[in-house]
Amino acid sequence: MKNGVILAILSSLVFSVMNALVKAVSLSIPSIEVVFFRSIIGTFILYLIMRKNKVSFSTDGIPLLVLRGVLGALYLIAYFYTISKIPLADASILAHLSPFFVIILSFIFLKEKMSKKTMYLLPIVFLGAILIIRPFNYSTYSIYSLYGILSAVFAAGASITIRHLSKKHHTYEIVFYFLATAALVSIPLGWNKFVIPNPLELFYLTCIGVVSLLGQICLTKAFTHENAAVVAVTRYIGIVFNAMWGFLFWTEIPDYLTILGGTIIISACIALSWKNENKQKCNSCKIS
Repeated sequence: MKNGVILAILSSLVFSVMNALVKAVSLSIPSIEVVFFRSIIGTFILYLIMRKNKVSFSTDGIPLLVLRGVLGALYLIAYFYTISKIPLADASILAHLSPFFVIILSFIFLKEKMSKKTMYLLPIVFLGAILIIRPFNYSTYSIYSLYGILSAVFAAGASITIRHLSKKHHTYEIVFYFLATAALVSIPLGWNKFVIPNPLELFYLTCIGVVSLLGQICLTKAFTHENAAVVAVTRYIGIVFNAMWGFLFWTEIPDYLTILGGTIIISACIALSWKNENKQKCNSCKIS
């Protein structure tokens, strides 16, 4: 097995551990507070890494960096909230819709052409998402699932900005703006809901910040060792990891609609990944 594939699998495993920690601590700590701790810890560690590697902050392109940060922050808020409310496997599947939203947003805002194959696959992905959201059986589950869809939309929007930023800005700087903005945005949103964590919860929150950066490093290295499309496809194993943690710790057993919808989405995304071996797909995966 190639090093890039191994790193991609490892990053998916690490991110799934982060998701499990988020779900565990969200039972007593508001999800917006989890976002704050994840972001502030990551910001501090990344700043030290930037200083060690002598990566300086740019003086131009600030508005786009801030926009990327805001979109990334909204993604994180929506995704963590989704994790706290629905099974891990379901939340993970919905978040993996981001590559298709990248295509849609690129078509709308950047006027990029959409291939015939993509046009055929989009309705199939939509069908898979419908099965997971369950709008035909409208309930609070459907509402929480919509937050999962929103997280994928925000992730897609952020990935489009990354495509432009990566031409002039270091990856560390782009991720720093993402984490720093998420920390700032979460403060007013969670001010009235702040819960002082006990030692165990503080340990979980610290682990979330550290583990997320470890996953980011593994994923970045995966893209330097392997084709972007191969890495993108390999990362879908993360859904299996999330389902495993959900079953082991919360007895979450995916129903037939989740399995069917997830199979449809994963199959369509894999088909698209093999077709689109470009930087766009790479960026859409680096948002986590």
